[in-house]
Amino acid sequence: MTICAVVAAYNEAAHVADVVTGASRHVSRVLVVDDGSQDETAQRARDAGAVVLRHESNRGKGEALRTGFAEVLAQPFSHVLLIDGDLQHDPGEIPKLVAKAESGAGDFVIGEREFARDAMPAGRYYTNVVGSWILSRLIGAQIGDSQSGFRLIRTDLLRQVRLTGRGYEIETEMLIKLVRAGATLDRVPVSRLEYRSSRSHIRPFRDTFRTCMLALAYCYFPNRV
Repeated sequence: MTICAVVAAYNEAAHVADVVTGASRHVSRVLVVDDGSQDETAQRARDAGAVVLRHESNRGKGEALRTGFAEVLAQPFSHVLLIDGDLQHDPGEIPKLVAKAESGAGDFVIGEREFARDAMPAGRYYTNVVGSWILSRLIGAQIGDSQSGFRLIRTDLLRQVRLTGRGYEIETEMLIKLVRAGATLDRVPVSRLEYRSSRSHIRPFRDTFRTCMLALAYCYFPNRV
């Protein structure tokens, strides 16, 4: 396996170097897409050893990931690893996803967090639980953490789908379109998310409602989105 990690980052100067350093121990290359940050995200990622691509303005997570995918798919990597730039996932757990893929258990492996109602904001908890339940039924595969940004995907399958999402809905779009393209989905448990003092870029109710509506479109009108 040859793996390139893609990190979509927006104003993550406080954490991005730790993500890059940690991920570099387990993958061939780390690519950070700085999505118009107004801080030192790009420089700190570069100093930590990442290849950095930069958007001059903030376009959204979906556009940042698509920029990263275009770079990765132009090269002979077998897998792309997605990990958030805010250190909400432990890079030391990357081998869990890799081991699952190496065993042949999944073309698309999701690192799923344990959800505890008392350990996270109510809005984030309920929107993820409801969104995961809806998505599981739409694609016919069990998902417990549809909003997890910690994922490992075979690049040959990623080349078969056209992604259009501009924001966080791209994570749902990937699930639906890759499963429909024949990807085997599997999951591994990872450490529970710790909510840090920095403000989340996700707007739970608005983003979840929008994602659910788009999920229906991805399922029933695939040629239009």
